[in-house]
Amino acid sequence: MTASLTLIILMAILYAVGITVMLERSLTRVLIGFMLVGNATNLLILLVSGPSGTAPIVTGTAADESMVDPVPQVLMLTAIVINFGITAFVLALIYRSWWLAQLGDQGDVVPDQHTEDTQALTEATFDAVDLDDAAVQQLLAASDEHPDGPGDPDDPSGSDRSTNTGTNDEGKRT
Repeated sequence: MTASLTLIILMAILYAVGITVMLERSLTRVLIGFMLVGNATNLLILLVSGPSGTAPIVTGTAADESMVDPVPQVLMLTAIVINFGITAFVLALIYRSWWLAQLGDQGDVVPDQHTEDTQALTEATFDAVDLDDAAVQQLLAASDEHPDGPGDPDDPSGSDRSTNTGTNDEGKRT
């Protein structure tokens, strides 16, 4: 078997550039360097796998002599999966370090004041709802349709006018 000189040179360049870039302090450059080294490793596995041949699907035939060894192919697939997993992990580290850098000295700590503000806002909301209900009741009590308010004790019928159906003396529906 003769290996392609172009692939050998490309593999060597990928290893050299990848390792050089990985020595930088930036996580982004470490990620790029790791990806270059991963691709160089895939080329290395391809180069040492032997000559090309037929697919190793059916054995016990006369074509067994020209079959390719499946182990390097499996190793290359495994290397691709591992490279992808580590790339995802380093990307998560890069995002997390960026997020912490944006927060500054505060870090991940959420101040207790936030809880107090939320509780005060909730109480103010309930107070506003109670005030709105009281205002609606005052408007109903002052309106023409409900001169004395619902359930007035001075009402001779003793019933709530707001729930009565029918018409009043002027022909309006109540």
